[in-house]
Amino acid sequence: MEGLLKLSTLVIVCMLVSAPMASEAAISCGAVASNLGQCINYLTRGGFVPRGCCSGVRRLNSMARTTRDRQQACRCIQGAARALGSRLNPGRAARLPGACRVRIAYPISARTNCNTVR
Repeated sequence: MEGLLKLSTLVIVCMLVSAPMASEAAISCGAVASNLGQCINYLTRGGFVPRGCCSGVRRLNSMARTTRDRQQACRCIQGAARALGSRLNPGRAARLPGACRVRIAYPISARTNCNTVR
């Protein structure tokens, strides 16, 4: 019985310690990629912006609630841009939020300093 009480206390302490960390978790690059995946053809080939792309842009914007979330999303977007290399059209990338009628607080650019994103 005493062992069960110690175990229960340990579990409760772990939950209390980890709860703030879970609420501060930044957006994952996987979440960024899955939300922006339908934008790749537009960003590399042009044409029209798919409805699914704009849905993903809006969803990602709503997920980025904290400064840490926005900074992480910025880093993930820049990493994806590097992976696309010269196939990515920087002008289309910069215009994508506006094309989807989403306002974000920083420019979509390889030159954006993600550490300054608020």
